[in-house]
Amino acid sequence: MTVEVLPEVAAGADDLCVWPASTARLPHGGLAVGGVSLAEVAQRFDTPVYVLDEGEVRGRCRTYRDALPDAEVLYAAKAFLSRAMARWVREEGLGLDVCSAGELELAVTSGFPPERIVLHGNAKSPRDIACALRLGVGRIVIDGTSEIARIAAAVGPEGRQRVLVRVVPGVDAGGHEKIRTGTEGQKFGLSAVDGSAQEAIARILGQPRLELAGLHCHIGSQITTVDPYLVALGRMVELMAAVHEAHGVVLPELDLGGGHGIAYRPGEPALDLTALARELRAALAGRCAAAGLPVPRLTVEPGRAIAGPAGVALYRVLSVKHSGGRVFVAVDGGMSDNPRPALYGVRYAPRLVGRRSAAGSCTATVVGRHCEAGDVLAADAELPADVHPGDLLAVPVAGAYQLSMASGYNMVGRPPVVAVHEGTARVLVRRETLEDFRSRDLGG
Repeated sequence: MTVEVLPEVAAGADDLCVWPASTARLPHGGLAVGGVSLAEVAQRFDTPVYVLDEGEVRGRCRTYRDALPDAEVLYAAKAFLSRAMARWVREEGLGLDVCSAGELELAVTSGFPPERIVLHGNAKSPRDIACALRLGVGRIVIDGTSEIARIAAAVGPEGRQRVLVRVVPGVDAGGHEKIRTGTEGQKFGLSAVDGSAQEAIARILGQPRLELAGLHCHIGSQITTVDPYLVALGRMVELMAAVHEAHGVVLPELDLGGGHGIAYRPGEPALDLTALARELRAALAGRCAAAGLPVPRLTVEPGRAIAGPAGVALYRVLSVKHSGGRVFVAVDGGMSDNPRPALYGVRYAPRLVGRRSAAGSCTATVVGRHCEAGDVLAADAELPADVHPGDLLAVPVAGAYQLSMASGYNMVGRPPVVAVHEGTARVLVRRETLEDFRSRDLGG
């Protein structure tokens, strides 16, 4: 597919700063991503549709590998997972962090080495554990003391499974209270304050079928400053020193989780990966030296920071309504394919693509087609005043926690995922159809 790019190609410039680096302006108000016109994607594959820039994904994986060459980088599959995504991540040298047997089996059947996979989850089912042991995952993160005996029993008399203990470091960080996971009194991890983390560590060390590889924490999501990670690191090294003193054991791994924040709209802050890597390395070396410990292997788990900026959602405008002094622009998707605005109040910056408008701008609320007043995709969006039915809207930074959190609400059907790369487009995940809904319903 040949794309005529205007001279002012704008990857990373002005209002395209949150778009994939391959984004380029086209004549007549169009945009191309990965060398493919977004208007042509919408025409060819219909809307709603998710566009995923393969080059952006791979580039972000390489950025992590370059910034943290001595660390293990695990892509957090919960952000978005498909067979192609697993392949790109594997080929770029990253491991994988999964939360269920479904994510695990999809990854392994796509060729991902199970020894480079870590299984998480605060409530692992028997199927999750059995699948992890059958496929041979590298590590399982212990999230509660009840898991210790269950996993050890499932390992069998001849096996041994490497595990990490998820610790609550007592750090309050994250973009919304619902995605803050490093504080006391929530469902994830074991507290070092009340002694449950220490108890779990002692139990694991007493289990011949389990090998304690290290400690894990995850303090939240959409974190845009380095300081919370440094606080968490200090508390985790303190616990590692206490384990060494109590049991004479040196733990070789420290997993600080993910949650690396990205900008969803121009002007918003994002986590500085270079600063994070530099300060984590220095702090880890200094803390371990002070505690008399060797420096453990560091692990990080980015998900959103890799997939999010690589995705663009395309919607077709169905109606424009003026009501109560407000402008409502309704599109053919909504909270069934992106529940994040309703859940967390996330704000996006949609853009008209496919035509150039000479009209002034208006402040509009972009809403979905679902039977909920809270079905809002973008509040206070700046759009051309002549926006009308049939227009194409593109929403950048749509690669993470959108399709992976999609639902079957109103039986609308989940959109497809189309990969773009070097001028070609191909379907990674097909559109969910009415036939899919009918075939699952076995009643007569």
